[in-house]
Amino acid sequence: MDRDTGASVNGHAQGMHATGGGAVGNAAVDLEISQWKYLSAEAREPQMHAILTVRADGTANGGGRAGPVLAQILVVDCSSSMAYPQEKLRAAHQAAVAALRMLPDGTPFAVVRGTQSATMVYPRTETMARADARHRAAAEQAVHRLIAGGGTCIGSWLDLSRRLLTEQDEPIGHVLLLTDGKNQHDEMMPLSDVLEACAGRFVCDAWGIGDGWDARELLRVTSRLHGETSSVKEETALAQEYEQVMRRLLAKSIPELAISVTPMAGAEVRYLKQVFPTEVELAPDDAGRSDEVRRSAGARRFVTRAWGDETRRYQLCLSADPTGRPRGEDMQLAVVDLDVPGDGRVRLPSPQPCVVHWTDDPALSRHTDIQVEHFEQYRRLGEAVAAATDAHRRGDRDLAEQHLGRAAHLAHAIGADQLLGRLEELVEIVDAAAGRVRIRPGVAAVDFEHLIAAGSHSTYGPESGSADGTHIGGAATATRPCPACHEEIPADARFCNRPECGHRLREGP
Repeated sequence: MDRDTGASVNGHAQGMHATGGGAVGNAAVDLEISQWKYLSAEAREPQMHAILTVRADGTANGGGRAGPVLAQILVVDCSSSMAYPQEKLRAAHQAAVAALRMLPDGTPFAVVRGTQSATMVYPRTETMARADARHRAAAEQAVHRLIAGGGTCIGSWLDLSRRLLTEQDEPIGHVLLLTDGKNQHDEMMPLSDVLEACAGRFVCDAWGIGDGWDARELLRVTSRLHGETSSVKEETALAQEYEQVMRRLLAKSIPELAISVTPMAGAEVRYLKQVFPTEVELAPDDAGRSDEVRRSAGARRFVTRAWGDETRRYQLCLSADPTGRPRGEDMQLAVVDLDVPGDGRVRLPSPQPCVVHWTDDPALSRHTDIQVEHFEQYRRLGEAVAAATDAHRRGDRDLAEQHLGRAAHLAHAIGADQLLGRLEELVEIVDAAAGRVRIRPGVAAVDFEHLIAAGSHSTYGPESGSADGTHIGGAATATRPCPACHEEIPADARFCNRPECGHRLREGP
């Protein structure tokens, strides 16, 4: 495809579905782009949204690498609150030991005790040991000797982890962090500064246990460090969860994968973010440059971390200027390309285009790609849960119930059944489609934290090319009224695309 500025693109698809794949190597990466290409030529600040689906396959054998790929740090919260009930610290011991036992020989590892400072548990000095029978046994003994006492400064825990991992040559650095409390001593080592220093150095997964942790605080960490936030309600479940985390980690063999977006003249990259399986911030490599320098540089490059055999989805937002552009034809708006830095053995896809079709037909321009629609609804779902949490903290039960009703409505609309199940632990769902719920008696503040953590794990969403999604074919302008808000919407929409409605349409067009 022509990469020249404003290149015309042949085709008449109402929604775009582009795919590509490579040809040689031990592992392969594929790219698919799903978008609704029609934008209004009269819009004040038109933006094109697309979902990029990236799949990595055949990496489970290590991609042909010799030797360890992973360097692992276990951070155990040992603040005073971990002492009661005793099951919390006992579960932390058992989970850390379970993770240690799964480390392959030769894997660099360390265990860190987290309080208002960070101290080494094993090894005793600020270095990392190489896993073998002797070191694993000694580390287990050291873990079982851990006692609780002190405060919480998550920044110091991550900073020590950064220093330890800086000395390692293994391509994938990972921190598994457990806490039961809030970051109460942030002034000792501000988390914002530490996250800036750690970004791009390692991946961090964070777990909440007990009833005093802050889910949004942990999400702040994991979103910046390309990890996941999770929690356990029953302490005894933690060891098994850690084992599953380690299995996933040990299957990863691609340390990083870069997504490059090259906008055409008149277009600009607004953002690229991961939206599945969790939301992750992606800052471009040139984030510190001026807008003028970025525009002259062309491509914006975003680096993603630690891949195994898995699929992730990303939301791309491009601004576009219709001034002087022709109507009635597809124009290339940007080109998306993938690469795996320093590893020529991975098969890569061909670059794929994002296109725009400027139109004066509002029935076309107000429609949204079905995949974009799904993740926008998921974002609103997260906002509703956060608002309910804040209302509950203020003691406003009625407002919390209202926001939880909105969350139930959105979860029902996008088919987030697992999250609906989590919601049912807090509310009695009278009518999910209508958003009518009743808060259950005895709901505690930590129940909302568990809900926020669970809500950070999104669902995959619809496939491209489905009957209710983006598919190759003639442009359709038919509309029908939404049964909830009575506004006209595209006839093939899966649910109402008006943000304030979102009603699920159970029947097809």
